[in-house]
Amino acid sequence: MNKQSNTYTVIYIIVLVVVVGAALAFTSMSLRDRQIANANADKMKQILESVRIPIDNKNIDKQFAEHITDLLVVDTEGNVVKHGGPDDMDIFNIDIASQAKLPSSERQLPVFVCRLDDGQVKYILPMSGNGLWGAIWGYVSVDSDGSTIYGAYFSHASETPGLGAEITRDPFRNKFIGKQFFKDGKFLPISVVKSGQQPTDGSDYVDGISGGTITSKGVDAMIDNCLSPYDAYLQSLRH
Repeated sequence: MNKQSNTYTVIYIIVLVVVVGAALAFTSMSLRDRQIANANADKMKQILESVRIPIDNKNIDKQFAEHITDLLVVDTEGNVVKHGGPDDMDIFNIDIASQAKLPSSERQLPVFVCRLDDGQVKYILPMSGNGLWGAIWGYVSVDSDGSTIYGAYFSHASETPGLGAEITRDPFRNKFIGKQFFKDGKFLPISVVKSGQQPTDGSDYVDGISGGTITSKGVDAMIDNCLSPYDAYLQSLRH
């Protein structure tokens, strides 16, 4: 075949695309299990960080299994509709971003039950929302009284470094420690407000990120949307 012809060029390109595509597909399939394991390990790390446990990256699976004693799914009435152990991947893999878009009554509401080294039990609740440039998410851990926040973890896909991305840092996360969800028996989600302001409903609050107003509002909306459906379940812990 004439290597200078258009036909040769077209055939060459087609063969090259097929070979490269097959190689990439094979590589992706070969690495899929490792990618899934890495993603699961990262999620485990985030969950444990919400209860302020020092992370051992080399043994995160073992650490998670030692501390996370139960995985639950509850409904908006406070009933446990599914119960599993730390290796229940069906509960572990519930897509919180998708659930957050559903009406509260239709959602699956996961709860990660954690036992600390000193025997204290904490309840970890997942969240997902939107910041300025993309997705934000996090976890809040609650004491066994069903009201007091023990710890919080937040992360993001693409918030601005030094501004909205500051939600990932301890100075912001630690503001939530000790805040209360219940006031006079009524559930009130923690508010994120502009510095110097206070919520009008009497809820506990933290100051938002300076220069990260939209991201802060996103965190505020995420907490309200994702944690309010746990009202009845948290009430059941209180009683």
